[in-house]
Amino acid sequence: MPATPAAPATPAAPAASVAPAASVASVAPAASAALATRAASAAAVAETQRIGIPEARALIAAALAANGVPPAAAASTAAALVAAEIEGQWGHGFTRVEDYVGQIRTGKIVAAAVPSVTRSAPAAIAVDAAHGLAYPAVDLAIEIGAAIAAETGVATMSIARSHHCGALSVQVARLAARGLLGFMFANAPASIAPWGGTRPLYGTNPIAFAAPRSGAEPLVIDLSLSRVARGKVMAAKKAGRPIPDDWALDAAGAPTTDPARALEGSMRPIGEAKGTALALMVEVLTTALTGANPSAAAASFFDADGPPPGTGQFLMAIRPADPDGFALALDHLVRAVEGTKGARLPGARRAAAIARAGAEGSVAVARRHLDRVRALAAGEP
Repeated sequence: MPATPAAPATPAAPAASVAPAASVASVAPAASAALATRAASAAAVAETQRIGIPEARALIAAALAANGVPPAAAASTAAALVAAEIEGQWGHGFTRVEDYVGQIRTGKIVAAAVPSVTRSAPAAIAVDAAHGLAYPAVDLAIEIGAAIAAETGVATMSIARSHHCGALSVQVARLAARGLLGFMFANAPASIAPWGGTRPLYGTNPIAFAAPRSGAEPLVIDLSLSRVARGKVMAAKKAGRPIPDDWALDAAGAPTTDPARALEGSMRPIGEAKGTALALMVEVLTTALTGANPSAAAASFFDADGPPPGTGQFLMAIRPADPDGFALALDHLVRAVEGTKGARLPGARRAAAIARAGAEGSVAVARRHLDRVRALAAGEP
């Protein structure tokens, strides 16, 4: 069932025993690491430049096109990365362009890949990303899957031989914009160990959900299953600064503030054993069900060397049987959260960031990433 990918509209292990309580002597280094991390993040934010949203998309697309990516795939990728920047998820924005280009140049990402789709059941499709950029495959899945869900009430969309797919919130929000509930799961190269183990088997394996609301922005929930993104540990290593001791474990399963030792070990999961159980669930949905590589067999999303990661994604779209009744019930739930003293609705910061970008017509991007993408667009190595 062929279809042409459409660019998305701009709207995402602990040791076996419990670690002992921190001693008075250990609190100061951990606190210092946390303060250093926050200070570095604040300094990075200060070094930003606002760029018009259309210009941002065109710039990323130009950088990809200069390295052999066809126009449709370049536009699809650019739209998703800029949407992530707008949401405040800079780790899935401009910073990824250099990584993608490096992998395109070595063949780890197939620049000219064209995704294909098979309708495996009346309400299920399977997409082959063909080791290309993930976004055209996600576009194809959403375009066809949303149409099926509108007709049948539900659709599942599996994607194999894929790659890093950015901020999942961007994609599930597109389903919500069509009046559908959207779920998305993705696996990633291994960085989390099973609970009680020390060898990483699961990726950070993000989960996202979106639900349409009447007269308001959709409810969007997007979370990674590690306490922090692994990219933050990599950034700390590059900057030569320590990390908080609750971010990661070394190869022996002990907490560490050394980012180099953390990268040799594993990321700490959210919710301890419950987080690793969710990571296993995502692994099943995105690999056993799709035929994609398990996290433990997937090559890095960052390094230019090695084979294609071949990771997977799994999406589900559901059409409410009673849209008006659903909207009313959801509104009551949202108002209950917002009316609770001290509570914050999940996705509220994302919505505020999108509103600001929409009002100003621009987005703030780290200057160093902006300059690098400009250089790539100009054909520089």
